[in-house]
Amino acid sequence: MGAGILGLATALELVRRRPDWKVIVLEKEQAPAQHQTGRNSCVLHAGVYYAPGSLKAQLCTQGRRLLLDFCDEQHVPYSITGKLIVASRRHELPRLEELNRRARANGLAGLRLLRGAQLADVEPDVVGEAGLHVPETGLVDYRLVAIALQRELERLGGSVYLSTPVHAFAERAEGVVASTAGGHVLARVAVACAGLQSDRLARRSGASTGAVIVPFRGSYFQLAPEAASRCRSMIYPVPDPRLPFLGVHVNRRPDGAAWVGPNAVLALAREGYRRRDLDVRDVRDVATSGAFWRLARRHWRTAGKEVARDLLPGLVARELRRFLPGITGADLRPAAAGIRAQALFPSGELVDDFLFAESRRVLHVQNAPSPGASSSLAIGRILADRTIAKLEA
Repeated sequence: MGAGILGLATALELVRRRPDWKVIVLEKEQAPAQHQTGRNSCVLHAGVYYAPGSLKAQLCTQGRRLLLDFCDEQHVPYSITGKLIVASRRHELPRLEELNRRARANGLAGLRLLRGAQLADVEPDVVGEAGLHVPETGLVDYRLVAIALQRELERLGGSVYLSTPVHAFAERAEGVVASTAGGHVLARVAVACAGLQSDRLARRSGASTGAVIVPFRGSYFQLAPEAASRCRSMIYPVPDPRLPFLGVHVNRRPDGAAWVGPNAVLALAREGYRRRDLDVRDVRDVATSGAFWRLARRHWRTAGKEVARDLLPGLVARELRRFLPGITGADLRPAAAGIRAQALFPSGELVDDFLFAESRRVLHVQNAPSPGASSSLAIGRILADRTIAKLEA
């Protein structure tokens, strides 16, 4: 269930390993990759941020390698541009050193800690106290990856049914019954890669870990051509370790444009990408969520700043000027927006790592934030392993 990059990667892995099985993907939209997969900054992460030994660290490293191999096989374009993480203030230096330590523990190659004027070796217009150059970071259009996954899946005998939302499903003695607008589908086992709807599907099957999804809309801006020339590849700030977001950054896109963002504002609709989009059910779920209100009490100041940046481009430009002087609000043009499916534990704590849940016949991806797309083929292998184990038990 779900024809984003995770659902398609899992289905393809199953078809490759068990060509005698019938594997189908049910997708409610008219095309694959319409939500998180197709609405992001196109960054192919190398694994610099993640705690050594965590699933994020392991699967990002493995997934990057698998994804590059797949792109080569399927002729999906990508580029390895590298990125620069900048400490613009002295108090950020210990956090930059910690990122360097994590990146080395995760096996990244070619890392360089740069001081002051050395930053210009990578990004001539950047200023700061220090920076970490991560040469293995790259760019890829994940929508094109998803299309290639679907094409290869169908070539090997799998099926993708678009415009086929799953309204309900139930586990029975003979298998899993999924109810769609076109009828019922009976399967021996199901894998739910439902992204923004993942908590709802998990609750329906009784397999939930208790995590709930709170949607955060991230708006992007595009730099005007004159300003865009000041960014060679990707420039990131040192992230705040208390938050799951990487901060306002600027990076080149596969089409050559330079995007700035995203911010992180509570969305009033899980799949509404405009500020005015509102879904009553989605708002009700957030408003009645104890987990959300516990999170809000801890981070209300940060939330206020994010809302202000969403409404006032000049504040976004001010963040950029910390490491890229001279950028003004006039240099920013509205671009696309995406929505992050942020999972919260009942305590209000952010789910920081990948999170899976399962019942007897259903596997659920309950949290797959960044680097979920970079890790997708590695996650697909894990889900395929568990699916095969269920069917062969």
